[in-house]
Amino acid sequence: MVKIMIAVDGSEAALEGVRHGIKLMQQGLDAHFVIAHVQKEASLLELATTDSDLIANASIEAGMDLIAPAQELLKAAGAPYEVEISLGEPGNTLIDIAQSTECDQIIIGATGQGGLGSILIGSVSREVARHSRLPVTIVKLPEVVEATDSEEEES
Repeated sequence: MVKIMIAVDGSEAALEGVRHGIKLMQQGLDAHFVIAHVQKEASLLELATTDSDLIANASIEAGMDLIAPAQELLKAAGAPYEVEISLGEPGNTLIDIAQSTECDQIIIGATGQGGLGSILIGSVSREVARHSRLPVTIVKLPEVVEATDSEEEES
């Protein structure tokens, strides 16, 4: 069985990464998924003025809300998974999660923009790809082709 970490941040690009993992499983890959989410740590000012345990718990709760759509997709597909939510710098912490959970590879979503921007990937996905010792699959959102006015009139 292959253990695959999928980084999830609540974005549509991250959900596309989950869909990619499900597609691999549906094509016959025997996989177990680790849904990983990283919340940035509180600032010094936040820690000085608020209870640090309260901040950490709120961050974990926010992370659970952000991964809920990914969990729904995996449950609907019957895919085995576990959840890891951590606090820290996203790139390095995601790599640490993949290593500590003994994953074989990482899937991470990246937003691409039209034109020249389409060759660029997000800073976190780039960081993970550069520094991970594991294979990293970067999944971009499919390009949506908008209908022209003449095509809309024909419909």
